[in-house]
Amino acid sequence: MNPVDDLAAVLDSTSALVAGVSRWDAPTPCPEWTVRELVNHLVLGHRLFTAVLRGEEGGSLDPRTFDALGDDPVAAYRDAVAGLLAAFRQPGVLEQVVEVPAGTVPGIAAVQLRIVEELVHGWDLARATGQEAKFDDAMVEREIAFSAAKLADLPPERSPFAPPVPVAEDAPPLDRLVALLGRSPR
Repeated sequence: MNPVDDLAAVLDSTSALVAGVSRWDAPTPCPEWTVRELVNHLVLGHRLFTAVLRGEEGGSLDPRTFDALGDDPVAAYRDAVAGLLAAFRQPGVLEQVVEVPAGTVPGIAAVQLRIVEELVHGWDLARATGQEAKFDDAMVEREIAFSAAKLADLPPERSPFAPPVPVAEDAPPLDRLVALLGRSPR
């Protein structure tokens, strides 16, 4: 499957989670963020990657530096998703090299970084709001392989994630991914 199609599917599933939020001030598995701050972080990330892919300067990922959600968080999220997908669908973008917060990467790796970010924070959002995260298991398996390989390349002090958490080998793929990236799926 085309990684941009994977990204579109993940973004669609997370869009449904965002639309289902009833308490924007609820805590999340990211201890420093509320649901609103988590969704704001996703929107800021989508906008940053959109800008970088278009050859523009990206902004901050810290949801406390700028409120990108305004009065309609669901619409802000959907707008950011539309921009991100349009940027990744530009001709040649998957072959170009871009500078993102994780470092200098080819566009194909940048799309996978967004997929992983969306999967993990989609899981966070589902947990925080009592919803079910509905992501394709085969796609999650691909992102487990990608993440495991990329984590091995990062020095521990540069990892944006907590150390892996033990999880059963037969756990659902999403639980294994979030455990790999330091969250407890229990």
